[in-house]
Amino acid sequence: MKICITSSGETVESMLDPRFGRCSYFVVADLESGEHTVIPNEAGVSGGGAGISSGQLMVEKGVEAIVTGNVGPNAMNVLKAAGISIYRGKTESVKENIENYKAGKLEKITETVPSHFGMGNRS
Repeated sequence: MKICITSSGETVESMLDPRFGRCSYFVVADLESGEHTVIPNEAGVSGGGAGISSGQLMVEKGVEAIVTGNVGPNAMNVLKAAGISIYRGKTESVKENIENYKAGKLEKITETVPSHFGMGNRS
């Protein structure tokens, strides 16, 4: 089974990035083999559609669950349509969030944040 953890850096020691569509990196971990792949989130700096692009990338990578902080409505729609579960990660390393997921310690996310939530103040 493959899961994806949103990450602020390029290693499993990096902290969870609380944003899904605009996170810095995705860490895709294969729970059977223990291997992981780090993918820079190119959609994170786009003007719009980051959640949709990020969700589609997860589908392409065969991810079955996401561990993150928040998910916007567009990303939620893509992930739900693909049958990908979403869990609220903790403010800890990617590695610790993988362990928390495996231990069943993370809550499922069912509510979204507003559109463009992770873009910051644009005034």
